[in-house]
Amino acid sequence: MAFFMLDRTAKRKMARLIALLLLTTCVVFGVLSTRDAKVYVVQKNTQHVVYDDNQKEYTYDRSSPLIFVGGFPRSGTTLMRALLDAHPDVRCGEETRLIPNLLQSRSKWVGNRVEKERLREAGIDDEVIKNAVAAFVLEIMARHGEPAKRLCNKDPFVLSSLSYMHGVFPKGKYILMIRDGRASVHSMITRHVTITGYNMTSYRECLTKWSRTIEGMYNQCLQEGPEVCLPVYYEQLVLHSEDWMRKILEFLDLPWDDVVLHHESAVGKPGGISLSKTEKSTDQVIKPINKGALTKWVGHIPPDVMADINTIAPMLTRLGYDTHAIYPNYDKRNRDMNLWDRGRVEMQKQHKINIQDLQRGKGFIPKKVGQEMAQFRYK
Repeated sequence: MAFFMLDRTAKRKMARLIALLLLTTCVVFGVLSTRDAKVYVVQKNTQHVVYDDNQKEYTYDRSSPLIFVGGFPRSGTTLMRALLDAHPDVRCGEETRLIPNLLQSRSKWVGNRVEKERLREAGIDDEVIKNAVAAFVLEIMARHGEPAKRLCNKDPFVLSSLSYMHGVFPKGKYILMIRDGRASVHSMITRHVTITGYNMTSYRECLTKWSRTIEGMYNQCLQEGPEVCLPVYYEQLVLHSEDWMRKILEFLDLPWDDVVLHHESAVGKPGGISLSKTEKSTDQVIKPINKGALTKWVGHIPPDVMADINTIAPMLTRLGYDTHAIYPNYDKRNRDMNLWDRGRVEMQKQHKINIQDLQRGKGFIPKKVGQEMAQFRYK
């Protein structure tokens, strides 16, 4: 009754007050529900549900056994994903380009002390970012192609963040493609592949960056261990395809299927291999595995670069490539089987050198070496 006794101005003020109270209540409950949802995401693990044409449901989350294929560009990553795409249980699909861009942005956010502090003050800590990265990656992987029992992503530079990605997806499996850097760089330059920050007219600069990039990926692969990451030599995959595909499928806990040896027959087929017209390797993977590409680089790298190759690209020697032979012999079946043993020897040798320096009073044991030794796992 009191409301009806007020004059028109007072009624308007009262109506505005009531509206403001209602809006405030909605906002408060909205914030609370958002916080509840945030807790729910952390505790329950957000699921991404996709249906195929027959309305069969596929569910993916952070505990899914995702597959990631990476390495330096022109190292056989497209061939590897095509071989996996041919398997009936796997879907990789084309490069997303978005996932490595997100990971690069994330490294800038947390790598900048000032920016990281700003994020922390805004309530955005590492766990929030990790959940957001997981949701983004899963959404892209789940929806940019047909659903499958095992989802796979092939974006070469994703393995530059291998250790971080393993923290986001602890049951993920990672395949690191390794190729003679001279062949990778020659292929990049002659096929006009563009990478931001690379001078595609300079073999010297590109080989230097190849060595640094593959070193970072390889070190992370060794650190995470053989149950998480499998290094695969492109040359050995081409020369001994069945041996290596059996090893790869065993690593991924996938059943053997002969179709992976004839991937070209699955190109463009329903549930088979979908290719992008914009990817430089598309015209090659539509054909059977080609051994002719192994040595196309021979005779094309400038003599002054070849003379300094061990200084420019020390990872060539570390990975077992012969930098002295004029014509490389890649057909060494057993060389590539001992990558983990080689990595262990490297770490032990480095550890021994640091111990000797310490005893002589010339040095100390870097914390990083101790961490890597502690985290090493071998078969």
